[in-house]
Amino acid sequence: MDKKHLLSLELDKVLEMLAEHTAAKEAKEMALELKPEPSLPLAQALMNQTKDAHMLLARFGGPSFGGLVNVNNALFRADAGSSLSFRELLDIAGVLYAIRMIVQWRSTCEGVETCLDSLFNALTPNRFLEDSIKNAILSEEEIADNASQELASIRRKIRAQESHVREQLNKITRNGNTSKYLQENIITMRNGRYVVPVKAEHRGDVPGLVHDTSSSGATVFIEPMSVVEANNKIKLLKNQEQDEIDRIIAELSSTAGSQSSACIHNEGVSPDSE
Repeated sequence: MDKKHLLSLELDKVLEMLAEHTAAKEAKEMALELKPEPSLPLAQALMNQTKDAHMLLARFGGPSFGGLVNVNNALFRADAGSSLSFRELLDIAGVLYAIRMIVQWRSTCEGVETCLDSLFNALTPNRFLEDSIKNAILSEEEIADNASQELASIRRKIRAQESHVREQLNKITRNGNTSKYLQENIITMRNGRYVVPVKAEHRGDVPGLVHDTSSSGATVFIEPMSVVEANNKIKLLKNQEQDEIDRIIAELSSTAGSQSSACIHNEGVSPDSE
């Protein structure tokens, strides 16, 4: 059927209406690219699938397709040994969750056979990988303390050292003999180190390392000598923390990569893949 006939049938408008009901970008693109099926047997088979899908929706409601995005590129890179970003791993977990929910929804229709069963049976949830990612990564920028025992231990040490530094600096800000040299009685950070804001004219009255100067030049940010060693320990622990985070992400990426074939197969399951 040529383009002229398709336009006469207003197929483009029908497909646009169909695309509005899809849950993923790729599904929308597939809907817009649909063409009439020239083979009568295959057209009948597809119609039967549509009929069974409508029946399932009418009787049991529809499954949730939330979280379905294309993660194939990330999985290919993970399989090749690359470490993925937090966002990419969360997307993979989201897809696995969606797959699990679809399979769980189908189980509620147990006893009702349809010509779509082979498609549902081809889906392979992976609760272990899904939970591993979700338990470790809280957001695109944050990884959980309990992502590993080592990370939890490092962060406890960081908090203890930070508490010690703040305690020492609070003594300076509360001490009348030293607080008079401060621009403000606060504790702040410069270059990842805890410092206090000292009036420029009194920089020599607070022994320590200067890490920054205010734009006006009226304030210098000094790391008092009493906290230099503790700040050094925090810096070292922060490096250890990042190394452990990198290890955790690499491990999750490797696990995702080892499961890439099954995950990609899930996305490739479609009505014409039988």
